[in-house]
Amino acid sequence: MTIRVLLAEDQTLVRGALRALLELEPDIEVVAEVGRGDLVLAAAHEHRPDVALLDIEMPGQDGIEAARELAAQLPGVRAVVLTTFGRPGFLRRAMEVGAAGFLVKDAPVAELARAIRAVVAGERVIDRDLAAAALALGATPLSGREADVLRAAADGATVADIAGRLFLSEGTVRNYLSAAIGKTGARTRVEAARVAADKGWL
Repeated sequence: MTIRVLLAEDQTLVRGALRALLELEPDIEVVAEVGRGDLVLAAAHEHRPDVALLDIEMPGQDGIEAARELAAQLPGVRAVVLTTFGRPGFLRRAMEVGAAGFLVKDAPVAELARAIRAVVAGERVIDRDLAAAALALGATPLSGREADVLRAAADGATVADIAGRLFLSEGTVRNYLSAAIGKTGARTRVEAARVAADKGWL
């Protein structure tokens, strides 16, 4: 059986290299490529891959959100998230949305090919070092609303802007921001958003 793969990676050179290396495998065929996360679902509907390899950071939509959409709308497509960022929080988020695998991009191509075969067989494949780090890190300390407020604050939005966007009072926004700043150990809301994003909590 030939395994049909959708490749989502915004860097053309990396995408081309991955395609060339994967197609050296006798049982793997790259049937579609996209350079943006918001094109993944349409390409998956059109080409019906068995596996979608998703870069974690792409324009339009990140790989974790693309994996969430695939799990909801095309559960037969197994999503494997690829990252250059060894952040354990991203691993947790990817698993929560239904990704079948999470690997670092610098893994040898033979390991990536093994992972593709494994997820098609129904297994979950996770980078060993990231799994250990995720266990050590523990779950996010942020509540859902604290995370929402920090996401909105990441671009430097004012309290009034955040309140308007999230349909909250300004006092409530200040309370959530204060709690999130304390939980991240940051000094400002923008720094708290950066810390939380780095840990994969947003």
